[in-house]
Amino acid sequence: MEYKYHLLKYRGKHSRLTCPACGRHHCFTPYVDSDEQIVGEEYGRCDHESSCGYVKYPPTESNWREYNPPSRLILQPQAKSPASKPRQLPQKDICTIPMDLVLKTVRTNPLSDFLRFLTTIATTEEIQRAVQEYYIGVAKGNAAVFYQIDSKGRCRTGKVMKYDPRTGHRIKDSSTSTPITWVHSLLKQQGVLPKEWELTQCLFGEHLISRYPDKPVALVESEKTAIICSILNPECIWLATGGKGQLNDRVEVLAGRNVIAFPDVDGYEVWKQKVDERPHLGIIVSDLLEKNATPSDRAAHIDIADWLIRWRQRHPHIARSSPIERPPENSSSTNPVFLEVKKYFSPEYHEEIFALIEELDLEVVGAKRNHR
Repeated sequence: MEYKYHLLKYRGKHSRLTCPACGRHHCFTPYVDSDEQIVGEEYGRCDHESSCGYVKYPPTESNWREYNPPSRLILQPQAKSPASKPRQLPQKDICTIPMDLVLKTVRTNPLSDFLRFLTTIATTEEIQRAVQEYYIGVAKGNAAVFYQIDSKGRCRTGKVMKYDPRTGHRIKDSSTSTPITWVHSLLKQQGVLPKEWELTQCLFGEHLISRYPDKPVALVESEKTAIICSILNPECIWLATGGKGQLNDRVEVLAGRNVIAFPDVDGYEVWKQKVDERPHLGIIVSDLLEKNATPSDRAAHIDIADWLIRWRQRHPHIARSSPIERPPENSSSTNPVFLEVKKYFSPEYHEEIFALIEELDLEVVGAKRNHR
């Protein structure tokens, strides 16, 4: 089935409407058609998921012809005519950060505290590769900078965050209300970017989609998780949404790709619901942590990276002298943690298909998901 409507991508305050439920301004994301035209001002999602939670989906293709939008959207309410032409929002250019400014901070001298933590689980070569692949920067106070580079190679912004170099846990500054500093905000304060510069986010690591067109995609919540998993299991592209609530219209760029979502231990139900709202993408949500996490795991709010780190720390002798292009045969092929992750990408690991392979004595030579 082809899905005609999608949530409008953020293009500044003008692209957000007033929520029909809570009445707050510039917080309602409308559904639009393939021409980026709003299909009805009551169809969309309120950004205030906790306090409001309003969401309404457009009619299906089968009953769209019989549907009439609210009278305020009909040019001649008294006439029995088809729905009026939806309002089209003005298109705006995406604001970006010059790449020369980005590259000045992408280095390993000095090491950020986040990279210092990586030295406890990865080789020097692996860390250098991660820095180059993901454009990991270093800022004042040895904070890490996670740049958002889109599929066209444009920098949308960057997150500046501090980490404990021993534990890898994020440090929250008590002097501020948020643990995150945004690169675009700093550059606007310095006068490098104009005041009218507007943020439009993308997935962290999105630029890797075009670089590796044949690799499956793994989607996680945090940038830190994506980087760690890319080191410990580089057979796929690891991307991050930036948070549990950020699995939104940014993932539309993944259309046509083989995508597995690995939510944090407390995010399975939330992500399952969000993925179900985009069935045309064919994203599979892993229940690995949902099924296997212990009470202590849940109390610690673990993610898929924590699972992989546990095994790496118990086997420090494996692949510590050279970069890993693929997980070693004596690790990922026998280690149950890696096998659990790998089964989502390898069709022969699904029980039904494995049984068919065994029964007919088949050999897997390739597989491709059928996106309907």
